[in-house]
Amino acid sequence: MSSSFFIRAKQKPKLAQKGKIAVASKRKVDGDSGGKKVRATKPNSKYNEEISSESETESNVEPKKRRPIEEQEYEETPQEKKLRLAKLYIDQLKEEEEQKADDETFESDLVAGRLQEEVVRGFYLMPWMWYASDIRLLRGHKLPITCLVITSDDKHIFSATLKSWDVESGKKLHKIPGGRKGTEDRHVGHTGHILCMAVSSDAKYLATGDMNKLIMIWEAETCKHLYKFTGHKGPVSGLSFRRGSHDLYSASHDRSVKVWNVDENAYVETLFGHQDAITGLDCLSRERCVTTGGRDRSVRVWKIAEESQLVFHGHEGSIDCVQLINEEHMITGADDGSVCLWSVNRKKPLSTVKQAHGCHGDAGLEQPHWVASVAALQNSDTVASGSHNSLVQLWKCAQNFRGLEPLFSIPVPGFVNSLKFSSSGRFLVAGVGQEHRLGRWWRIKEAKNGIYIIPLKRRAPNPDFMSAGSW
Repeated sequence: MSSSFFIRAKQKPKLAQKGKIAVASKRKVDGDSGGKKVRATKPNSKYNEEISSESETESNVEPKKRRPIEEQEYEETPQEKKLRLAKLYIDQLKEEEEQKADDETFESDLVAGRLQEEVVRGFYLMPWMWYASDIRLLRGHKLPITCLVITSDDKHIFSATLKSWDVESGKKLHKIPGGRKGTEDRHVGHTGHILCMAVSSDAKYLATGDMNKLIMIWEAETCKHLYKFTGHKGPVSGLSFRRGSHDLYSASHDRSVKVWNVDENAYVETLFGHQDAITGLDCLSRERCVTTGGRDRSVRVWKIAEESQLVFHGHEGSIDCVQLINEEHMITGADDGSVCLWSVNRKKPLSTVKQAHGCHGDAGLEQPHWVASVAALQNSDTVASGSHNSLVQLWKCAQNFRGLEPLFSIPVPGFVNSLKFSSSGRFLVAGVGQEHRLGRWWRIKEAKNGIYIIPLKRRAPNPDFMSAGSW
């Protein structure tokens, strides 16, 4: 797949003074026409390698060892092999931890601890089973929740309309009331519906974007207003802080992505490429972000340092949500009812689940339930999706991310407009409303506008269940 390049907005540099936004030095416009050369990447950049979107994901395959003659007569089934390897792995952990333990009481906790560490880091040698229990509902929203975020220490939740919550107690910590339409000059804060929000990895800044094309920057601990960013010409639909920094990426229905430096209260640059309103955005540690282009049916990876972008196609409807699983894989959902699993090394999905949340309507006129939100437990193989069928669906990525396997569903009445896993993976948070976050097409009266905190627990499956080959 060929990569097209950014069309950047040219603006003269200005200094940030008294809340005004500084404009970075204008940068050269690079075209993707034939004969032009791609600008060389920075030699000292850690992630400056060029990734070909046509290439398959590389796998390190070890040469098969020759088995003894007496073992060649018996062929293991795949299920038996998995069971044998899992038992060997547990035995190995027991031997390692028994040597370190000073007493018998410490011994039993070590094996479980090591296995949990392996699961969080993504090494799913043991086929764990997930289940949810003791679901809590945090009430206090009169309007549908359109978005939410969790701090990296898993202690606080921020939700729209702008409120902060304590996870352990479920108490509301702060509330910032919204202003009436037409009071933008007098009211400090939002006067339109908040569509997206992001919190920096050090929990210093909270960013929120609204229907009135504005981005507000807050002090996360106190919810004190700091800055107001202007420049988008349409509703702000996506926000994400680059992990480990205070670089902020924003996406809008004006089809552009903007880069900001919150520390300097400064605007950096604008990126163009989508042909329709951008509906979602996400990023991790690398100097890049991913976006969904709504009805242009494209997913784009913006490589900021290289000034290029990769374009992916696979959904048949409007792509409304995206989440990175790790730096190489992502999950998306669309209004055609499908959930897609992607690799940045391939322009087509690695796996597509159509009608992921089923269908509704009269016989012969069935329509799939829209997928309104997705989430990923980062650097693992667990993802989730939400729809207006009042269910949150958890999925497990197959080996090498070649497929999606359903784990279980959690009943949550209403439009599941936002989903976030905690950093530890101990719980999943769902923002639910009576209406869809992007429009008032219809209303689910029995739904409750609120935040559902869904604790997630792991347990090893029954050995008899494992040997039966059901997993």
